[in-house]
Amino acid sequence: MSELRFEQVSVRFGGRRGMTAVDGVDLTVPKGQVVGLVGESGSGKSTLARAAASLTPLSAGQILFNGRPLRPKRGEHRPLQMVFQDPHSSLNPRMSIGDSIAEGIPRAGRGDAASRRAEVERLLGLVGLDPQRASSYPGQMSGGQLQRVALARALAGQPEVIIADEITSALDVSVQGTVLNLVRDLQRELNLSMLFISHNLAVVRYVADAIAVMYLGRIVEQGPAEQILSNPQHPYTKALLAAVPGNGSTGLSPGMSDPAVQAVSDAEPADPHHPPTGCRYHLRCPIGPLVLPGRDVCREADPEPEGHSHAAACHFADGSLMAGKAGLL
Repeated sequence: MSELRFEQVSVRFGGRRGMTAVDGVDLTVPKGQVVGLVGESGSGKSTLARAAASLTPLSAGQILFNGRPLRPKRGEHRPLQMVFQDPHSSLNPRMSIGDSIAEGIPRAGRGDAASRRAEVERLLGLVGLDPQRASSYPGQMSGGQLQRVALARALAGQPEVIIADEITSALDVSVQGTVLNLVRDLQRELNLSMLFISHNLAVVRYVADAIAVMYLGRIVEQGPAEQILSNPQHPYTKALLAAVPGNGSTGLSPGMSDPAVQAVSDAEPADPHHPPTGCRYHLRCPIGPLVLPGRDVCREADPEPEGHSHAAACHFADGSLMAGKAGLL
């Protein structure tokens, strides 16, 4: 099995006056599945990814691979590889494409020059690039081509888990679909486990088996993709779905004619240095204490995720106590 598991993971930057970017996250990426992690910029998604890739130290909790702490020693095979948002910054402009990919091949499997060259050509073909491009340099290739190179370089490490961090956000819309098709095909062909990170639910829904929604450092809802997309329970997830062009009604629209509801929903996220008490979303929540009476619990108590396969951290996720605003859920 190739399971990646986050257990009560927290990442804090700075001292007492610093910021907790990731706060007590529990998340599992099962073998051979794609888990989409979605949320606005600043929600902590990329910090969680960098922690898994050992690029950012944990403040608390642990990250496990197949039940063991993910701490490969120097020179050991790393079962996890990461593909970054901007391939221009993740590839050395002075190195040829072939050399960049070859650098990712584990030392034990590098062999002689002919073997490395053959492996680089195989990887380029795997991501849909002409093997002859091995001699090209990053400046001679388009953004979409470079993201394919970044994928090839990650695959060169023979990973069992890949973390893809906003890998389509820097690409033209016309190229995004091609890269998403490639990612989905590679994941299925190689039976990879994947954490696919995006701020765009329209992108995540295309590749993910399961979806986790992150807000101000915490997971507020997670479950099978079909359930999250067809029956979201958390108001934040509903807001994200409402922002997807052409998505139609998500259950929030009936109350959006109410100016109070609209004003709350349009509010900016809270300062991550000073997150609100209780539910972190309550300052923007269209069914929260700024809109509905009798919901002080949202200000006072941090909601625990309710449910099993599909869990939402909301005091009113099931629509109970919906006095006065029927239809908002």
